[in-house]
Amino acid sequence: MKRKRIRFFGNFGTQNLGNEYTLQAIIHNARKYLPDAELSCICPGPEEAAAQHHIPAVLMSYRYSQEFKSKSESRRNTAIVRLLRRVLIRFPLEFVEWARAFKSMRGTSMLVMTGTGMLGDFGIAPFDLHYQILKWSIVAKLIRCKVLFVSIGAGPIAHPLSRWLIKRAISFADYRSYRDTFSRDYLASIGSDTIKDFVYPDLAFSLPPEPAAFPKAGGNSRAIGLGLMDYYGQRMEQDEATYRSYLDKVTSFLAWLLERKYTVRLLIGDLSYDQRIRRDVLTMLQARGVKYERQQIIDEPLSSVRELIAALAATDIVVATRFHNIVFGLMLGKPVLAISYHEKIKSLMSGVGLAEYCQSVDQLDTSMLVQQFIKVEQSAELLKPAIEQKLEEYRRALDQQYRQIFSDRCAESKQPSGNG
Repeated sequence: MKRKRIRFFGNFGTQNLGNEYTLQAIIHNARKYLPDAELSCICPGPEEAAAQHHIPAVLMSYRYSQEFKSKSESRRNTAIVRLLRRVLIRFPLEFVEWARAFKSMRGTSMLVMTGTGMLGDFGIAPFDLHYQILKWSIVAKLIRCKVLFVSIGAGPIAHPLSRWLIKRAISFADYRSYRDTFSRDYLASIGSDTIKDFVYPDLAFSLPPEPAAFPKAGGNSRAIGLGLMDYYGQRMEQDEATYRSYLDKVTSFLAWLLERKYTVRLLIGDLSYDQRIRRDVLTMLQARGVKYERQQIIDEPLSSVRELIAALAATDIVVATRFHNIVFGLMLGKPVLAISYHEKIKSLMSGVGLAEYCQSVDQLDTSMLVQQFIKVEQSAELLKPAIEQKLEEYRRALDQQYRQIFSDRCAESKQPSGNG
């Protein structure tokens, strides 16, 4: 019998720790249900993804190569030169890219759009990931390969072209599920037919961490995990004023924790984008003359999901901005406070019964954050059983989804059918 060939598509190999854990989770479960399947990945960082996840990986597009990005950063061209480059160079290259995609996809039985917020436009331009999703979906359908969107995050999508690309892409899907009702309802609101679609939790919840591997926090003070993010607002361009406002408020909260003798672990969720905020928080603390013991701040470098989860496991309470910092904290049974930059975080916190411990980053009130922290600390032991119960529900739901897509659908594909 011919082995199933499954390809996972997504923004992987780019040092976003949440995305990497999402891929790790679905690979783990694919091997559980289809141990003989050939697994591979289509992503922007194939070398890193292959090394980290031990599966073959191919480059999603030449535009993600280091050579292309280096040349793009060095160019300072006029609008007419950019237009000529697109007409004379990029368009012909796209024909080559499509041919390469067809060749790469030969023999593939299932293309899985794997979790993450790829159907929103936070940090994504139309001809970036959205175009690639459509391109690879079309290629898959032309070679009669099933296309699955699995626990995907969607919306908001401000750019009309991104909306069009996404709506066309999901129209080719044989199966669609979203990680929250907001995503499904949002796509319905912009004209997609989602009546037969499903809602399942974020894929990360299907791969519980192993607490035995994590170090315990030392000392007598309670340890707080403070998850930071280089946040510049919702638009594509960097908004320095928005960043400075966020920096000021999280630094004020950090100072409050230090003054009350908490130990604070500084955490990030993206190794490429969250380095500035770590440096700036410490610089601002020093500029404000905040006094604290050196051991009160733990600022250990993180280079992998394993190290991030280990750091989170060594805390008592998590206060975080990045989505998967919050997810990992919950998976470890920690009471969590969320500083939300996206509807997906509000949905996540509401789903686990922690809606009252969530604030919008753009209207962040430090005094309110302090009050929320005091309340969550006082309620910690009551919250933990409810969080664990919800995690178990999520794991069961995701097991059901994996059986559906890897067992049931693969069994269907063995039968003669007129469907692609």
